[in-house]
Amino acid sequence: MKATRTVQKILSNYEADTPGVKANLCRMLMQGKLGGTGKMIILPVDQGFEHGPARSFAPNPAAYDPHYHFQLALDAGLNAYAAPLGMLEAGADTFAGQIPMILKANSANSLIPDEAPKDQAITASVDDALRIGASAIGFTIYPGSSQGLEMFEEISAMREEAAAKGVATVIWSYPRGEALDSAGETAADISAYAAQIAALLGAHIIKVKLSTDHLSLPAAKKVYEGEGIDISTQAARVADVMKSSFNGRRIVVFSGGSKKGADSVYDDARAIRDGGGNGSIIGRNTFQRERGEALAMLGKLIEIYKGKA
Repeated sequence: MKATRTVQKILSNYEADTPGVKANLCRMLMQGKLGGTGKMIILPVDQGFEHGPARSFAPNPAAYDPHYHFQLALDAGLNAYAAPLGMLEAGADTFAGQIPMILKANSANSLIPDEAPKDQAITASVDDALRIGASAIGFTIYPGSSQGLEMFEEISAMREEAAAKGVATVIWSYPRGEALDSAGETAADISAYAAQIAALLGAHIIKVKLSTDHLSLPAAKKVYEGEGIDISTQAARVADVMKSSFNGRRIVVFSGGSKKGADSVYDDARAIRDGGGNGSIIGRNTFQRERGEALAMLGKLIEIYKGKA
């Protein structure tokens, strides 16, 4: 596998990492129809844990089968497929070496009482990732939760082990918890802060949500307004997140969120592209659609990231 100059430049930003970690990042960056461009589309299928099977898969019953998602990622020409341990184990042999896998190593569920602090349980290990041939581990943190500091400690330890064993780390950085209201979870200043936290924890790939133009923290709002930081458009807010991710020295992909209209999905991708983001990690907006429709959507997204749509 030959790395393009674009990919080599991205890898050069990871100055402390071993050849094993860089090889796994390279595999993901060089995979599929966006291979070599520095852009990525990742299929995440952890919603069965988070929301339950019917809410996740009943809109497209074929998606109950783990093999469906491997094949969808392959046929669409995506860069990687992310899922919890059981989903990946169910297809790890059949699809061995065909698509880079990201093992989602912690999870929550919708049966936990609403009043409980926002947290996730560790549900897989670095050795699980090695055993099934995954290129990376994935881990969610909740800045804003009273459990946030414990989650930082958990991923810090797991990331250290993964790096020593040549496995890359993807951090889902989702502001959520007692410190934030619903508007704060996607506020521009909070989203940039979340990206910075993930970068500081050593994430090789950062996953955050697209933000709104709301500013949540009074101290941050004063700086944003005083320094004239532009958050007026989605592309400008993406650019702000990239600056907060070591000035673009870390790969950042943006969540697709809940299922919505196709035009909204495409508009989001254009904003990510124009703001300098590396791509999308898009699940329900694809696998909850009929396969042909999902493949058409993913094909259009690839064209957008190539600058052709």
